[in-house]
Amino acid sequence: MHKTANVLAKLPKSVQPKVKADLQEIWMAETRTSANQAFERALKRFEAKYPKAMACLAKARETLLAFYDYPAEHWVHIRTTNPIESTFATVRLRTNRTRNCGARETTLAMVFKLLQSAQKNWRRIKGFGKLELVVNNVPFRDGEQVNDQSDRIAA
Repeated sequence: MHKTANVLAKLPKSVQPKVKADLQEIWMAETRTSANQAFERALKRFEAKYPKAMACLAKARETLLAFYDYPAEHWVHIRTTNPIESTFATVRLRTNRTRNCGARETTLAMVFKLLQSAQKNWRRIKGFGKLELVVNNVPFRDGEQVNDQSDRIAA
């Protein structure tokens, strides 16, 4: 999401909707291969007129496509920054109001309690059972678990 905003900021407003549509085509692709194809189309289409924006995009290619190495159930969570932003928005709203909360310990206690209260409304992560596989470095390709040696070689 942040990379999209960074790329769009380097473009004139009149072109931003076209580029944004191409960027969405990249990160909504079903497989890494189709995402790479969409990536190439976007670069080829806009690179001549907007080299700075496309250089910004091309520089982060591997990072932007890294979510294909995780379970497909987790993609919806990886593609968004909302969990981070909404969590800290709750804290920011309260701490800005109180300004000087007093001692450091008081502020930390307040932030802890705010986060504890906010977590009651958080959505559970999809594919929670696959977190153990991710932590144990089980390989995934295009959201599917790679099971044997022949699958790894095909990648």
